[in-house]
Amino acid sequence: MAKIKPSQGAPYARIMGVGGYRPTRVVPNEVILETIDSSDEWIRSRSGIATRHWASPEETVTAMSVEAAGKAIADAGITPAQISGVIVSTVSHFKQTPAVATEIADKIGANKPAAFDISAGCAGFGYGLTLAKGMVVEGSAEYVLVIGVERLSDLTDLEDRATAFLFGDGAGAVVVGPAKEPAIGPTVWGSEGDKSETIKQTVAWTDYRDGTVEKFPAITQEGQAVFRWAVFEMAKVAQQALDAAGISAADLDVFIPHQANMRIIDSMVKTLKLPEHVTVARDVETTGNTSAASIPLAMERLLATGQAKSGDTALVIGFGAGLVYAATVVTLP
Repeated sequence: MAKIKPSQGAPYARIMGVGGYRPTRVVPNEVILETIDSSDEWIRSRSGIATRHWASPEETVTAMSVEAAGKAIADAGITPAQISGVIVSTVSHFKQTPAVATEIADKIGANKPAAFDISAGCAGFGYGLTLAKGMVVEGSAEYVLVIGVERLSDLTDLEDRATAFLFGDGAGAVVVGPAKEPAIGPTVWGSEGDKSETIKQTVAWTDYRDGTVEKFPAITQEGQAVFRWAVFEMAKVAQQALDAAGISAADLDVFIPHQANMRIIDSMVKTLKLPEHVTVARDVETTGNTSAASIPLAMERLLATGQAKSGDTALVIGFGAGLVYAATVVTLP
């Protein structure tokens, strides 16, 4: 029997650089109120959102990803040609095939990397980060570009009072590469498919194509059910990620949860009993819920503003449609 040569990769992996792109148009709550019966006070009290960014026709999923990727690659101190893997998490790229990752890889100047898309909703960045870590450690790639990107304004029903104010657009990217010491902890991830109806696309694309429905598909959710699940169950997952990494809440410098809702973030901070010294990302106030893009966008802003620094220990957790989730502890680039 022939023996297969074992894989030989880096001993560990780390995030080497981060980049983000936010569309130029800033949309305040007043614009949302043109199509729903609500108030700025209600939106802020329920979600913490004051503004969000909406993409122009030119700010496509590809264009935003290329901008974020370029910043991440530069921040990592490598060249595009050194990228050997591109993973894109998105639910708002409307071409089923080919994967948008292949187009992005070509536009950034990567040299024939492995390139593919994943669909894991708001947990997509965590899923992509875990896959990238595995590729680096396994040896199938040296540097992997992970992108979370969304144009959720295309999937927003502006007449749905429960969701019209939630979603924004943008792209966040990181470069994952080799490390001599652990810098991306074990991932705690999973799904609860029995609750998949709580966040979903309203109708199938085929229903819209066939004329069964007249309204373009949008994202809808059962707000209270999602809130309860996120607050109670995701705090448990976050604690499991801390335990898996062998650290406590007191060891953290930064907490970067999915930017879904300020009330969820504040409740998780309380449940996890995070010390006051832990910096908490609250990017949702000015960016809204950007699904897979929210964690890398929040990470990039914390580092750019000096609220977090290179070498800080951060807990990241994403959760959303599926219902899927992923949490891990990382060293910031």
